[in-house]
Amino acid sequence: MSAFGGKADMTIGTCPLSWSLSGVKQTSLVAAHMSAFDPKRTLVILKADPSRAMSQFATITCLASGATMRRREFIGALGCVATWALMADAQQAERTRRVGVLINLSENDLEAQRLITVFRERLAELGWIDGRNLRLDYRWASGDVERVRAFAKELVKLSPDIIVGYATPSVLALQHETDSIPIVFLSVTDPIGQGLVANLAHPGGNITGFSVFEFSLGTKWVEALKQIAPNLKRVTTIFNPKTAPYYPLYLSAIEKAASTLAVEPTVIEIHDDAEIERAINTLAREPDSGLIVMPDSFNMAHRETIIAFADRHHLPAIYYFPLFATDGGLISYGPDEIDMFRRTAGYVDRILKGAKVGDLPVQQPTAFRLVINRKTAKAIGIEIPVSLLARADEVIE
Repeated sequence: MSAFGGKADMTIGTCPLSWSLSGVKQTSLVAAHMSAFDPKRTLVILKADPSRAMSQFATITCLASGATMRRREFIGALGCVATWALMADAQQAERTRRVGVLINLSENDLEAQRLITVFRERLAELGWIDGRNLRLDYRWASGDVERVRAFAKELVKLSPDIIVGYATPSVLALQHETDSIPIVFLSVTDPIGQGLVANLAHPGGNITGFSVFEFSLGTKWVEALKQIAPNLKRVTTIFNPKTAPYYPLYLSAIEKAASTLAVEPTVIEIHDDAEIERAINTLAREPDSGLIVMPDSFNMAHRETIIAFADRHHLPAIYYFPLFATDGGLISYGPDEIDMFRRTAGYVDRILKGAKVGDLPVQQPTAFRLVINRKTAKAIGIEIPVSLLARADEVIE
């Protein structure tokens, strides 16, 4: 009976309602409450979060067809409430996630911006929109090791959900700063040898990503140079040991190929534009010489200088990154970086959705691109063999 006399309102059913949202179980209490004065009018009441003392209530009015609410109508009412609950909690749960991106290139580098655009567009395809439910924090180190270290500290202090590191120096600096924030790397050579992961299939820890080393690369570089310069007698490899600490791997492959093709391998370390100029000038004074520009974020950041001096001296030169050829270099052969940036976005998506970074295997390159700049070849007086042109993924006329 009501406290005021007469008929009392009656609760005809209560139950907990559970569902999963973004992998997190949610539970609400639902009750059907019948009015004593109007039996046709029944309220379905949702307590949004039983664990909170100050929970808010949502009330949905459902009209029954008879004096009492039938079972199927009550279940239907619960369905209405469940839908409402999912919509409300989805809005609350869609918080902005934060991803740091450390790139050892220049922000003004058009190719770097193109790669980042590919990364951002792939994230959008997966439902992560920069400025809506995602915030991307970029740091551009421009091939400077000291800036890499400083920016790594900055990004870690932001406490992002994930940090993406491009190139070995970036990832080593991030590893030094955190062992808890998930790190996804790309364009890294020998992640085991660099101490980034213990195992490629099961990295463990907080780091995984996309490696780029393939032993056959060294062989193919020397073979390509020999094809375009049949009289080749020596080949010089240039790199910055500070940004390419993995260089022994590539040199071993290059030396093995050079001995097979009766070519003398030499090495010159470079640290700035002046040393780049001296190295290429020295090489140009030796007849029948060729140049290999090792994969190295320093070389990437200084590619305009390297390409300009190599072309000026009409040197047969081969590069790792396709963008060297598009920027005027003679020929390039290496992994497709656009493909790697898209795949990196896929790993970011999986981690944001709950995957453990240590359970995601380190992946090897799956796509390689041979790009030949025929325009440059004509300008420096080199005839590209038809057989090599036929194998090219892209020929720049």
